[in-house]
Amino acid sequence: MNLFRTAAMVCLATVTVVSVALAAQVGVGRDKTLAAQPKANSIAELVKRYDSSSCIGCHQQAHDEWHKSLHARSIFGTGRTAATFKTTIVNGAMDWPASGVKSFKDVKVEHMMGCAKCHLPQLADATDKVAQEIMTTINDWQDGLKNEDDAKVAKAEKTLSSLNINCLICHNRNAIVHKWTDGYPKKDTVYGSKDGDHPDPKFTKMAKGQVMSESIMCGQCHGLGPNFEQENPTQCATAYGSYLFSYVPNGGNKTCQQCHMSESKLGHDMQSYRSKAMSDKAVDMKVTTNAVYWRDNNTIKPKVSVRVALTNNAGHGIPDG
Repeated sequence: MNLFRTAAMVCLATVTVVSVALAAQVGVGRDKTLAAQPKANSIAELVKRYDSSSCIGCHQQAHDEWHKSLHARSIFGTGRTAATFKTTIVNGAMDWPASGVKSFKDVKVEHMMGCAKCHLPQLADATDKVAQEIMTTINDWQDGLKNEDDAKVAKAEKTLSSLNINCLICHNRNAIVHKWTDGYPKKDTVYGSKDGDHPDPKFTKMAKGQVMSESIMCGQCHGLGPNFEQENPTQCATAYGSYLFSYVPNGGNKTCQQCHMSESKLGHDMQSYRSKAMSDKAVDMKVTTNAVYWRDNNTIKPKVSVRVALTNNAGHGIPDG
């Protein structure tokens, strides 16, 4: 009986070892990414991990274009974005009985990912302490505005603006979509249009990204449908969904990058409706009018009939987000 038990335990141990070995094969290369490091424990740590300032020396134009874009202010935005983050917690999570959030001290990364999935995907590489620090900073910013404390406002804005979608998010962290097929993004590599060496002490290699010029690259953030992988699904942007299911089936063949970067000549600025270069192409507006005199009993009144026809020429539904 003891011999049987021993054999059974050996067999179980063997199965366990095999199972662990098989599990280790899933996501090979995941441990060599920027995201695989110990989680950042402060905003400053997270900003440092994804610091792309070394890119500026060789890519000044791209940096200057990017700096004008909302990608450079993805948490703060125009101020409205930061306020919406707070609203999501105060009017959302704090009202939901099973969220576990009663105050900013209860906020976890998972509570913010409905917004941060796109506005700050690297938040997934941070501890809950960073999520709480972001919410506290947004609250400080609003308090500063309310109390006309310019120094407090400036400090909060600077901190929030340091969190953004920069070079390393697009050209490293999110550069590979099909990771089991194409491998995980390596922490010493930037992904773009070609392979080779890269003159940067931290990112010493270049590699061709399979999706860098494809719309799926942008679709990671610019929407396909409700985020059902989250415990409390949310929905914001759906541009990529309407691009796939309306524009492409109707014969459209341009990518997001063609319209928002090359043809618009905006490069890494990638504006949308805020740019006249984009809005002029996105919508055709035709207005026709017809003026008449209208008789109302004994009174003759001038009357005008106005007909407005709007045609969407964009590759997706507008407005979006």
